[in-house]
Amino acid sequence: MAMGSFNSQQNTMPTAEINMTPLVDVMLVLLIIFIITAPLMTHSVKVDLPRAASTPTPEKPMTLQVAINADNLLYVGNDAVDRNALEERFRSAVAQDANVELHLKADRVTRYETVAETMSAARRAGVTKIGFVTQPGEGSR
Repeated sequence: MAMGSFNSQQNTMPTAEINMTPLVDVMLVLLIIFIITAPLMTHSVKVDLPRAASTPTPEKPMTLQVAINADNLLYVGNDAVDRNALEERFRSAVAQDANVELHLKADRVTRYETVAETMSAARRAGVTKIGFVTQPGEGSR
């Protein structure tokens, strides 16, 4: 607060004090606004919902686990499958579930030709989702 003096000299210096009254007024107004609006933030409509017993529907599509070992032998699940019967296995799976997913595991030394033929048979049978299963690398976390 600036104090005046009874000195009649005109070389008075301007005061460098901050007037805190407007700042306190703004803070009090904000406090009152927050006190009033805080209960309104938790307001919700009370609804008495009916009770019903049901089981959730499974949304997960059927998956085919296809493995190709180092000897280029094909397995669907744990069953060994001949290359000629592979496409028919895929067709029967698509007939059961149109959104069937193919998870393909191939050994490191498997010939690319065997992998390509397997993917081609799956595509001809109507399988649209094909994924490769791999092991995480040493650098990945």
